[in-house]
Formats: sequence, structure tokens, C-alpha cells
Amino acid sequence: MSWLRERWIAWRNARLSDPAFQRFAADFPLSRPIAHARTDHLFDLVAGFVYAQILSACVRLDLLERLRAEPHAAPALAAALDIPEESMSRLLRAAAALELVEDVGGRFALGPQGAALLGNAGLVDMIRHHEALYGDMQDPVALLRRGRGEELARYWPYATSAAPAQVSDVAPYSSLMAATQPAVAADVLDAYPMARHRVVMDVGGGSGAFLAAVAERWPHLQLRLFDLPAVVAEARRASRCAPERIAFAAGDFLSEALPEGADLITLVRILHDHDDIGAQRVLSRARAALPRGGRLLIAEPMSGAVRGDRVGAAYFGMYLLAMGRGRARSPQELRQLTRSVGFRRIRMLRMRTPKLLRVMICSA
Repeated sequence: MSWLRERWIAWRNARLSDPAFQRFAADFPLSRPIAHARTDHLFDLVAGFVYAQILSACVRLDLLERLRAEPHAAPALAAALDIPEESMSRLLRAAAALELVEDVGGRFALGPQGAALLGNAGLVDMIRHHEALYGDMQDPVALLRRGRGEELARYWPYATSAAPAQVSDVAPYSSLMAATQPAVAADVLDAYPMARHRVVMDVGGGSGAFLAAVAERWPHLQLRLFDLPAVVAEARRASRCAPERIAFAAGDFLSEALPEGADLITLVRILHDHDDIGAQRVLSRARAALPRGGRLLIAEPMSGAVRGDRVGAAYFGMYLLAMGRGRARSPQELRQLTRSVGFRRIRMLRMRTPKLLRVMICSA
């Protein structure tokens, strides 16, 4: 049936690219809403970079935070932020169009999208660090031909062939991961109760933000964190748990065995940072470290969303290319990888925001 679909696509595209048909669709009452929605969507694609830079300006100026408590007028904001009044008015009007702020009788209040953004501190930190991503994507064709970025690869030092050696090498990305982890942890722990487990080991656990959330939710659990030596050193320095709650182990999960003793191993936003060979190595070492009946929890963005795949294919597709390795995989691909190393009874959990995060549970 692929030939029939190809013929349909060719016919459809001939109509959609015909200016006369476009005018007809925009005028005809039944097709007008669809035509207008398509036009808006197309313009959003064209203007997306500008929208992102408006958002970046609001975040870098802490504009949304200033409006959290009460509305402000443009002149007062311009003076406080050292921006010409006309430029500030232009930014506020642009931010209002994106619902980041809201005009209230000549003063500007926090808008619905701005309020939602401030409710997730991790997103604010992601926006702040996007300068590196945008630097690599200034010339997307060059990025595609090169196969990796430069700015983002420096931001994520473990994406290079050599593991980061100093705490200073890992502090920036450890801080970012810690800031974005609470929302991820809340969704994971709501989806998968851990009461039945005794020992949880978070592999690639960074600063320990995920385990801190586990400790608060399930006080009976013994907690272990495994990561690169420089990352573990940073995690010890900025420990988010009481020292007696968490045991640290340093090593490279791509080349070394994982410590045994945990009946639940978690991989939170880890596998999509690696190619298939690297991901299979991590999974194989997790399977070897788990006892019979133990569980592996995989939590990360996955590709293959039912209605488009902007997060997995578009955002993370280009982000991970710029970083230098990895890709978002579909649940089917992850099932194949986990089964290939000996996991069984693999199931997906129902998640609050499946386009952003999905969770897979694998039994050893």
C-alpha cells in the first residue's frame, strides 16, 4: 500500500503548493479554519528562532521574575534593566504576543506561559544554556556535515572521547542536570512506587538530585550513586542527601562493571546520550549487576510520539547531534536493546507528559 500513500502525498502536496488552491482554502468556510491553522503553524516554523530569542531575553533579564509579584510599567522596567524605553516596550509587546507577559491597563503582569515557565526552574536553566546550542546551529548545514558541534560538546565534556578529569570540568553540566532533575524525579516516582525495593543505585547519577527525591519519598531505601570520578567528587561536595543516606562509587559504566547489591538500577536520561554500542554496554553491565528478579528503570525522552515528534526527533535529534553523540530511541528500539542483553518482562509506564519523558521497567 506504500504506492497508494505515495500517490496521495504527491496529489496533496500539489494542491497545498498551488497558490490558487491556497486562496480558495482560505476563503471557503469549511476549509478556512484548517487553512488558517496551517498558515499559523508554517509561520511559527519560520519565526521560531525569533520567538526563542525573545524568550531568552526575558530569562536573561530576569523579566518574568520581576513580574511575578506585581505588574510593572515599561518605563520602570526599562530604567531598572538598563534598556532603552522603546526597546523595552518592543520586548514587552513581543513577550505578550507569546503569552509570557500580559498587558494590564498599560502595565505588564506575568502571563500564563511565563507563570508556567517559572514553575519549572529547570526549564529556565535550559534556556540560559541554549547559547551553546544556538552557537552550533548558526550554520545547521555545516553542523550536519561535520556530525557534531563545538560549543555544546565543550559544555558536556563527557561527550568527548576523554572522560572529564577535574571537578571544574563537570560543575556546569552537573548544575544544569540538578536543576532540571526535580520535575523529572517527581514524574518518575509518581509512575513507579519503590516501596518493594531495598537498594537503589542511580547509574550516571550526577549530583544526586534524583536520589535526593527518592530519599524523601522512600526513607527506607539504601541509596547508591555511580558516576565518573570527577562527577562523584562534585556530588560529594554538593551532596543533596545526608552523608549516611547515600554511598558513592566512581567508575566508567562504558568500560567497567557496576557494583552489585542493588535490586533496582535507574538510568535517568542516560541512554539517549550514547550510540547503540554504548547504550548496549550500559544495559549489559546493569543486567550483570542485578540479581534475579531485580529491576532496571529507564527514564528519558523517547522518539515515536503519536502526534508528531518535536521533542524526540526535532529538539533532541539536533541537540544530541550538536553534543556529539547519542539519539532519542523509540520504545521498540529500547525493547530490542534490553532484550539483547537478557532483560525480560519489559513494560512501559503511563506518564504525565509522555512527549517529554517516558519510563520503561525491565525485569532481570
